[in-house]
Amino acid sequence: MSLSAPGVSPAVTEQFPPVGDALVRLDGVSRSFPGPPEVLALRDVDLSIGSGDYVSIMGPSGSGKSTMLNMLGLLDRPTVGRYLLEGRDTAPLKDRDRTKLRGRSLGFVFQAFHLLPKRTVVENVMLSMTYSGVPRGERRGRAWRALDQVSLTHRAHFYPTTLSGGERQRAAVARAVAARPKLLLADEPTGNLDSDTSSEVLGVLDELNRAGLAIAMVTHDPVVASAARRRFEMRDGRLREVT
Repeated sequence: MSLSAPGVSPAVTEQFPPVGDALVRLDGVSRSFPGPPEVLALRDVDLSIGSGDYVSIMGPSGSGKSTMLNMLGLLDRPTVGRYLLEGRDTAPLKDRDRTKLRGRSLGFVFQAFHLLPKRTVVENVMLSMTYSGVPRGERRGRAWRALDQVSLTHRAHFYPTTLSGGERQRAAVARAVAARPKLLLADEPTGNLDSDTSSEVLGVLDELNRAGLAIAMVTHDPVVASAARRRFEMRDGRLREVT
C-alpha cells in the first residue's frame, strides 16, 4: 500500500496543491510567549524535511521540543519567520484551512496513546479518518490495512484496555497512518514503554519510513533518537543538526 497518496476529496486536494521539493520548511522561525518574563521558546530555527526523511529532535525538558512539534503540527504559529508545508506558506491560512491541511498532510503519535477505551482497536483507527476527508465507505478497509502494517490485525476487535503498552502504541501508529499522511509527527513515542517494547515500536516506524512515510520524532532519549536517519539537538530554543 502506498503511503504517499492522500486519502482526501478532490476539493481538498485542489485547495492545497503540493508545491516545491521540501515537504516541510521552517525559515528563521522564532516563537515567544508573553510574560513577564517573556519566554523565547524557539530561536531563529531553520529546518527542511523532505519526502521520506526520518528526523529526530532530541533535547532536555524545556529546550523547546514541544513548541517545535506544535509548530510542525500546525497547532501553533511563528512569532517571527515562515513555515511552509508542501510549499504552502501556512501563515495566512485561517483556522479552518489549517485544520484541513493538518488532516490531509499530518499524522500524530503521542506518548500517552490517546485511544478511546470504549471503542475497539479497529474502531479507533476508523474514527481517525472522520476528519481527514476519507470517504466513509473506505475507512474500514484502510483501517484493516493500517493494522496489518503494524502487525495488529489479530487484536482489531479488542478494546485498548486489554492491550499491552506496545500494542496500544502500535494501534496509535495505525490510527495515525490510516489516512495516509505525508508526515508522521511522533511525540516521545516510546516514553511509556520498556526497552524491548520500545525497540518493537521503533521497528514499526522504521518499516513505515522505508515504505516512504516521512517521520519527525521528538524524544529526550539518545538511543531512540539514533533510530532516525537525520538527528537534531535542541537547546534553549535553538536547533542544530548532529553530524
